[in-house]
Amino acid sequence: QVQVVESGGGLVQAGDSLNLSCAASGRPLSMVAMGWFRQAPGKEREFVSSIRWSGGSTYYADSVKGRFTISRNIRRNTVYLQMNSLKPEDTAVYFCAVQRVGAREYDSWGQGTQVTVSS
Repeated sequence: QVQVVESGGGLVQAGDSLNLSCAASGRPLSMVAMGWFRQAPGKEREFVSSIRWSGGSTYYADSVKGRFTISRNIRRNTVYLQMNSLKPEDTAVYFCAVQRVGAREYDSWGQGTQVTVSS
């Protein structure tokens, strides 16, 4: 079983920055990728960003390209999401997810961390 724990959310003003962290633990923990998703009130959960564990290729939703940066620390099984130039429309619960080796999709999810951006 894999545990996924996010941290770093909060209340900020438009234009500010936040850095989210997500740590994965448990056994077995051979990961294909870790990703960030978000869900705003009344909306579907949407993809934000992901990083391949081997090689480090990164992917971003168009809405966050140029503002958000995903990175990883392999030794700590941790992924980070640096969010700059935050906008009110970035307000959402941000979820971290793990895709383990052998899984077709993300199969372990965190509880989420709230990010609120005021105008």
